[in-house]
Amino acid sequence: MSFFKKYKKKFVAKLRQLRKYYRYKVYFPKKYESYCNQPVQENKVLFLEMRFTTLSNSFQYLYKKLEESGEYDLKCSYVQFNFIRGREFTKRVDDMLQELATAKYVFVDDASLILSSIPLRKETIAINLWHACGAFKKFGRSTAELKFGSSAATLDKYPNYENLTHVTVSSPEVIWAYEEAMHLPKGIVKATGVSRTDFFYDSEFVESRRQKLYEIMPEAKDKKVILYAPTFRGHVATAKSPDKIDFERFYQELGDEYVIVCKHHPFVKKPPVIPEELQHFARDLTKDLSIEDLLCSADICISDYSSLVFEYSLFEKPMIFYAYDYDNYCDWRGFYYDYSEFTPGPVVQTEDELLDSIKNIDTQFDKQRVIDFKEKFMGSCDGHATERIIELMKES
Repeated sequence: MSFFKKYKKKFVAKLRQLRKYYRYKVYFPKKYESYCNQPVQENKVLFLEMRFTTLSNSFQYLYKKLEESGEYDLKCSYVQFNFIRGREFTKRVDDMLQELATAKYVFVDDASLILSSIPLRKETIAINLWHACGAFKKFGRSTAELKFGSSAATLDKYPNYENLTHVTVSSPEVIWAYEEAMHLPKGIVKATGVSRTDFFYDSEFVESRRQKLYEIMPEAKDKKVILYAPTFRGHVATAKSPDKIDFERFYQELGDEYVIVCKHHPFVKKPPVIPEELQHFARDLTKDLSIEDLLCSADICISDYSSLVFEYSLFEKPMIFYAYDYDNYCDWRGFYYDYSEFTPGPVVQTEDELLDSIKNIDTQFDKQRVIDFKEKFMGSCDGHATERIIELMKES
């Protein structure tokens, strides 16, 4: 690399650092303060959606219950952090800060540098309904100095979990991990259960999801359904999904008994393509059905390091862990528990092993192991989590 290119790269990096400092240390705090000239509205609730353009599943059930009560003025802000930049992003944050300034309650379900950077009014209650259940792969402060994370110095300068009154999690077992990841004192993280898991205790909802799958993929009706739902690889902004299944081979060996439905992480912009001639056997339904739809419909779940296995454990059905890149992923991000001891199902690293596990699932499936896993990591998810979260909100 030439001297000029090196100098330009350093200059651009410095410029980005200065812009970040100005935004989060000067501009956004000042804008927020300028909107705090009106009193806080006691019934105003703001749902702060950090990344997407619609309310995520972490919010939907709680929003529905608060709306049904008729007691609250509900607002939503979509800032699309890391997905849009420049003036559009600044405008979205500005609009959000204006709503936040007079909100009694704000719900967030992810890291939020924005919420952490402002001088939040003492009257405002901030509750993080973290988007994942259990504690699997590391995040937040737990990834400091790892490839996935930032440096400890950067996380100190730009924290993501400040101003939180409460954080809701799926079980008392995992409280320690969230306290570590979010760098929080004891008492903030509470095992209320996770709101969106309440859906899974509604038998009519569960059955309707299976029927919804059949409408979209009629071929699934007389077959067992395998859900393949891997987590993303890389950083959020450049997330990729694994491409380690030969669907033609799987069709030849499993097609008489199974269909495969794929659900890629929402951060992934370009998932692997399944050949058109195999769509009757394997289909990517990421855009067609929610993860709740597919968890309710699946007879077997294949994942790797995704926290959706915690939710799937509520159904007490078989899971297989396709961890072909375990060593690299462990170096990249790390885990809160020993992976081989933690997983409630076979861990495989090759297609041959994966196929063998599917074919022998009846003999390999240890239901009691899944039940023990569920009770340990999902112990507070009993169908009444949303009620407890609303009670927590009112008591604050």
